[in-house]
Amino acid sequence: MGYLLRLSKVQWVWLVGSLAIGAALVTVGWVLEPKGDQTLPSFTTAMSIRDIAPKLDVTGKALARDLRLPLDVPKGKPLAKLGIAQSDLDRAAAHLLGYQSGPLKYYVFAALVLWGLVFLIRLGRPDGSPSAEQKTWYPRAPYVVALLIAVAVCGFALGKSPNPMEGAVKVFKSMVGLYPSVWEKVAALGFFLGLAVVGNKLVCGWACPFGALQELLYSLPFFRKTKRRKIPFLVSNAIRGTLFAAMLLLLFGVVGGRKGFVLYHSINPFNLFSFDFDELLVLITVVVASGLALLIYRPFCQFICPFGLISWLAERLSLTRVRVDTDRCNQCGACVQACPLDAAKHKVAGTLFAADCFSCARCLNVCPQEAISYRVVFAGRPPGEEVALQTPEK
Repeated sequence: MGYLLRLSKVQWVWLVGSLAIGAALVTVGWVLEPKGDQTLPSFTTAMSIRDIAPKLDVTGKALARDLRLPLDVPKGKPLAKLGIAQSDLDRAAAHLLGYQSGPLKYYVFAALVLWGLVFLIRLGRPDGSPSAEQKTWYPRAPYVVALLIAVAVCGFALGKSPNPMEGAVKVFKSMVGLYPSVWEKVAALGFFLGLAVVGNKLVCGWACPFGALQELLYSLPFFRKTKRRKIPFLVSNAIRGTLFAAMLLLLFGVVGGRKGFVLYHSINPFNLFSFDFDELLVLITVVVASGLALLIYRPFCQFICPFGLISWLAERLSLTRVRVDTDRCNQCGACVQACPLDAAKHKVAGTLFAADCFSCARCLNVCPQEAISYRVVFAGRPPGEEVALQTPEK
């Protein structure tokens, strides 16, 4: 409450306005979301892949892959004659239907990113607040609330799809013929990348449900000494990049000789939000990633997530991000210690391809020189941050 009372009138306008726009976005998504009981289609093994695939909004190749059949299997032949049991068909249909969703979740993602953007740029530091109050800037509560909404709404309430990870993978799946429209999947990836570029990886840091779950677990006050040790970015990114390359080689049949194998399907933690654990490895991934998140910052994002890799590259284009004023920075290392990754260290050093920054705001209230801010790349410091350097007394 004390933080809110210190906000200026202009900041209150930003606060109320951003919440109103966010609520409007969610309302539009709610209106556009299909209503009423959605009757699931029933399928039998007397039907063929050609009969069933259009009703699942996938290609015949995608259904064949989920039925564990070769992609070039005869699509007009009854499934029973292909050796498919009814239980196998039910499992595959349920899995593919789990990837279908209405537009509401996209609007919630946008609303959460908007809130994070406004908070980091205009609300985190009360206008005119003196340096003596630095530790109260960028309070954790607004961030934690956004994370809880991401897990509860973008996760459990609205299911596993869509999400940034699938947005990245589905583009390549459509290229190999597992979805009927490549451009539809490109548009979905473009949406998530757009959110990542508007605010530096904000969609990952503030809106992605599994990313939010890892952030919440890491924030628990356990294993603090262990958390001070960071995995070198070159190691984590090399693993993440290798997995991504392996996915492409397997998906396109360059390795294995069989197109359509998606490496990430068996390690997709977003299945947690639909309680889809048909594959044991998925459950193991969720348990291991969640356990490691108590010790390591966002382990799935660092080591595995393909969208994390793509959005790391897109960070070079981010319109708003953490910026370091090199004229003020005295290399004291306070931000490096506060940052859970190598991002702050790389930003201070001016590294071109710095480590992932999830816009978590941990570094924004620790710099004794006030050399760090979150702002638009082509703008100066926002109101309330034009504080001159202190000149030492003679």
